[in-house]
Amino acid sequence: MLRRFKRKFSISAPRLAVRPHVPWYVRWALIVPFVVAAGALVGWAYDSGLQLAGFHREQAEDELSRLRQKVGYLQYENTRLSSQVVAYERQVQMEHATNQEMEKQLKALNDEKAHLNEDLAFFQNLTQSSSRAEKLSVNRLKVERDTLPGEYHCSMLLVESGQRVKAFQGNLQLVANVLHNGERSVLVFPQENSADVASYQLDFKYYQRVERSFQLPPDMSLESVQVRVYERGVSEPRIKQDVSPS
Repeated sequence: MLRRFKRKFSISAPRLAVRPHVPWYVRWALIVPFVVAAGALVGWAYDSGLQLAGFHREQAEDELSRLRQKVGYLQYENTRLSSQVVAYERQVQMEHATNQEMEKQLKALNDEKAHLNEDLAFFQNLTQSSSRAEKLSVNRLKVERDTLPGEYHCSMLLVESGQRVKAFQGNLQLVANVLHNGERSVLVFPQENSADVASYQLDFKYYQRVERSFQLPPDMSLESVQVRVYERGVSEPRIKQDVSPS
């Protein structure tokens, strides 16, 4: 008890400090101006350092704005030029397709011109050598492979020559000699009761160009074709001619 009393009231007792109470808003009011001043000082020092280094904020912002505008303009130009390129590509494709079509038409016209020149030369020779008797002949007979497998195209020129030529009426028949599994057989076109019988009918005076196609099974090979021309009302062919496929 005595010790405790001496510890509190004697010379060796701890010192007592008395401090006035300061409200928190007063303390913040004293601290904030120093913080703001320090921030402003730091900003001023940063700007001063940039200016000393040759970097100006306003110029940099202006340059950045200018670059953004330039990028926007370049993007617009890129989009516009891309659209033009697409349009030009389409135009080139259309012109290319038109040129190809014109080339096909020109080739067809050249082929037609060659046929007409051949026909002209042929008929000139035929007129010079024609006699009074009527004569039926098969000229320019060709059999060629067509686009599809087993498909063949037959072309010929039928001519009725003579000074007193009457209209020829009749029909055409193609007899195909084929080879199938080592055995030879014969196929006749048009086949009986087929839909293309009418296309083999003939009705002409002086001449008629004939173009016919026929189809064979893929496992058959064509050896030769015999062309038979029948006059209406006659069971025997008026003319027969053989040809090998080319």
